[in-house]
Amino acid sequence: MSLREKVEKALESVRPHLQADCGDVELIDVSEDGIVKVKLTGSCGGCPMAAMTLQYGVTNTIKQAVPEVKDVQSI
Repeated sequence: MSLREKVEKALESVRPHLQADCGDVELIDVSEDGIVKVKLTGSCGGCPMAAMTLQYGVTNTIKQAVPEVKDVQSI
């Protein structure tokens, strides 16, 4: 399984929580050196809590499931 596929699988576990609030997360890129770029969409994109959602929801979930990921960045 590729690094990108592992990250997508990790995102699938967090998506239901985001979709419950009419939001979602889109995987933009996964670099070979472990940098993941995502975009919060829907209501999550403009939410005042977006930074916390990214850090404590998305980033932590990805890093726990895919330890080779070094950083998760929102674009």
